[in-house]
Amino acid sequence: MEIDIKEQIENPLLNRTEIHFDCIYQGESTPKVLEVKNRLVTQLDVDKNLLVVDKVNPSYGEGRADGYAKLYDSEEKLVQIEKQHILNKNKEPVKEEEKEEE
Repeated sequence: MEIDIKEQIENPLLNRTEIHFDCIYQGESTPKVLEVKNRLVTQLDVDKNLLVVDKVNPSYGEGRADGYAKLYDSEEKLVQIEKQHILNKNKEPVKEEEKEEE
């Protein structure tokens, strides 16, 4: 899977950078949101907790998808602005062992 960033737009009003990207995955299944998020985090060298992948829209039969992500200045702003379902799909799954410890 390759990620090609098309544009980054600064949005000072919402304290974030909006990122539009193409995800190319010829011969593979459509990547999951968390896979795309992890690849963007390493590619942009940013904090994982400040990046949210909003959309990954696959193009039928092409092996590519258009994506949209948001990089916030702080976790407080991210939690304050983002909708809960977006936050949920960007969370790492909790392992069974960790659930038992709590």
